[in-house]
Amino acid sequence: MAVYLPKYKASDGTVKESKVYWIQFQFQGQLIRQSTGTRSITLAKRILDKRRRDLEEGAAGVRQRPQPRLLSFAAEDYLEKKKTTLAPNSLKIEQSNLRLHLLPALGRMLVCDIESKDITKYQEMRLAEGASPSSINLELATLRAILRRHGMWARLQPDVKMLPTRDDVGQAITREVEKALLQACSLSWSRCLLPFVTLAIDTGARFGVIKNLRWENIDFINRCLKFGKDKTPSGTGRIVPLNPRAVATLQFWAGQFLYPKPEHFVFPHQLYGGGGRKEHFGFTEGVSYDLDPTRPLGELKEAWQKAKLRAARILKGIPDESDEKVEPIKCRFHDLRHTAVSRMLDAGVPLTKVAKIVGWSPSTMVQMAARYGHFTLDELRGAVETISRANTGQESQFTPCSRHLSDFRS
Repeated sequence: MAVYLPKYKASDGTVKESKVYWIQFQFQGQLIRQSTGTRSITLAKRILDKRRRDLEEGAAGVRQRPQPRLLSFAAEDYLEKKKTTLAPNSLKIEQSNLRLHLLPALGRMLVCDIESKDITKYQEMRLAEGASPSSINLELATLRAILRRHGMWARLQPDVKMLPTRDDVGQAITREVEKALLQACSLSWSRCLLPFVTLAIDTGARFGVIKNLRWENIDFINRCLKFGKDKTPSGTGRIVPLNPRAVATLQFWAGQFLYPKPEHFVFPHQLYGGGGRKEHFGFTEGVSYDLDPTRPLGELKEAWQKAKLRAARILKGIPDESDEKVEPIKCRFHDLRHTAVSRMLDAGVPLTKVAKIVGWSPSTMVQMAARYGHFTLDELRGAVETISRANTGQESQFTPCSRHLSDFRS
């Protein structure tokens, strides 16, 4: 090993000595020679020792402990490396978790200084802000992934627990609510809202699956459609028959386009504008423009929220021009999927068929049915009444003996 000042030939032909020290040593049969970038021989010797030690540890498979980093910088590095592996929507969720929640609270801490008590405090803070346990768990999963990359999660794992979540947060809407909701959608400035919502109810498909449907996925002759990529492998590529209302809806919607190509999206990207005109109720009278059938639509959040508000007014019999304030009906878009599943189960459709239609895997079929099956008390009462029903279809009569009657009366 050597630390030296190399000599070089100047432009005037003279030989001069460099003022910057270089290091040179042999490692596994190779000659390593490089500049240290310093004029201090003491520092150059330290650089030589570290460089050789790094090579030896790397050859021996010894993992080097990363330098302490702020969570904000570690998050940037994490997102950069995840760009090539995460789906666009998943990447947006990770970015939102960090930018809106994790970094404002923990971004200035070193990843090596984050303790379980800091995470518990963060969970309590987010609960106080009104965040749902499932949202907080998603944020914690992002933090966990970053800490794992730096070898800091194993020591925290025993003391950090995910928040318990509810499996029964979904609901099935009634026929009355469905009628009001579809009527409200038909009056929306977003012309795609009514066919989109109708298809969601009649197929039980998720928002993202319907959003990415192409015309080549629809078979009008056999009245069925083939879904593309879904949340689960069991749901991806499944073929689902269409009921008459769904077929009529898609035929009507196809007639809104001059020459739809197979590769075009069923619900294409388009913008809406009101031209400055507004109804008394506050709904903008929309005009569609900038239609691009090669891109799927963006979001329906604004149109969906206004449709739920209008549906509440329809149910209460309040006209649009009235200034009376009402609360929107409580219905998430995913509740349309709950509705489809509940109605099929209530109609006696075998669980295996329901699983095939909505894309459940065999291993989670029963669990999903319990989560998505929503029944009223009268529906459950009708189910238990079939237990004692005679083969003739008439309800059997129960006649208690006199001893039992006396027991009850006493």
